[in-house]
Amino acid sequence: MREKVILAYSGGLDTTTIIPWLKENFDYDVVCCCVDCGQGNELDGLDERAKLSGASKLYIENIIDEFCDDYIMPCVKAGAVYEHKYLLGTSMARPVIAKKLVEIARKEGATAICHGATGKGNDQIRFELAIKALAPDLKIIAPWRMTDVWTLQSRDDEIAYCKQHDIDLPFDANHSYSRDRNLWHISHEGLELEDPANEPNYDDLLVLGVTPEKAPDEGEYVTMTFEAGIPKTLNGKEMKVSEIITELNALGGKHGIGIVDIVENRVVGMKSRGVYETPGGTILMAAHEQLEELVLDRETLRTKKDMGNLFAQIVYEGKWFTPLREAVQAFVDVTQKYVTGEVKFKLYKGNIIKAGETSPYSLYNESLASFTTGDLYDHHDASGFITLFGLPLKVRAMKMQENEKKK
Repeated sequence: MREKVILAYSGGLDTTTIIPWLKENFDYDVVCCCVDCGQGNELDGLDERAKLSGASKLYIENIIDEFCDDYIMPCVKAGAVYEHKYLLGTSMARPVIAKKLVEIARKEGATAICHGATGKGNDQIRFELAIKALAPDLKIIAPWRMTDVWTLQSRDDEIAYCKQHDIDLPFDANHSYSRDRNLWHISHEGLELEDPANEPNYDDLLVLGVTPEKAPDEGEYVTMTFEAGIPKTLNGKEMKVSEIITELNALGGKHGIGIVDIVENRVVGMKSRGVYETPGGTILMAAHEQLEELVLDRETLRTKKDMGNLFAQIVYEGKWFTPLREAVQAFVDVTQKYVTGEVKFKLYKGNIIKAGETSPYSLYNESLASFTTGDLYDHHDASGFITLFGLPLKVRAMKMQENEKKK
């Protein structure tokens, strides 16, 4: 029997071309696996395409709820944002995809897993670190790094290769944006975006929504409730997380929410420019943060922001299946115990405008915060506090004056 390889299959030109390439160069029995993280109609026609290209089998694995509950929500609760802008849409999905690839490899008795990530990107790192952590015995095949065997350098080359192998596919040589889509976001790279000096052509680029200029002139109020950091209801209707994100995507897209143009620092050392659409995710993150500021004390909130930045870096670098990620997530989970309550906000032309928040665990005390003197706060106490708090500054200034007089 021929050895089996599990191919991470998207149905695009690259991974479709890899099927005959694996058979020709390694005589593998190719089993394709498409992991559905919410790609929508991108999955249409995949089974026929994979079989036509020479795959012996295709798995389409729906893991949308697992993706939302076990990967997206830890990032939301952590407030994990890479380089202040990127909400980790692709980064969060790669470990759960790799986990499913390993499961299928075990089920099929495969000896290798193949992915179509290039040698310049982050995804090769994310896929391979996850596979190494979960199945160190499996071989990893990365065609784009095997330049002695993989000689295809363009879409034209790939299309010609498929035709040579009697594979007629609905692809043409016209280049388009390089995109990655799941329930959380869609990313865009290539074309005019390759030059940071160019303004994005949003009319051709956007998929999930519109620009703020084209959003409705009337704002729309939204109400959400959370329990222990997890969203539970949207506008009074109880839903699971995946349903809430789906609905928020529609609302956010309608009002021009969550469009980010960023030049980010890849793990491999280069900068890359891309545009991300994350309408629902942007709203969910903002709503969660809105509630947190009401219930978390100053020191916990400050420390959590540092841990959130660390969590974002861990996820971005593909280190999901590590003790460090587990430890940081454990800290975050403790902070979420009382992140329960209701938030209200208005969506208007790319903005998320706060419109009130309540929580049974709110640390906001009106008698303390108001200008009226209450029983819990004596204004005179501030004098001693300021004296001690400012003592290092005063001592330094006195020393500087003393030295100045000696000159």
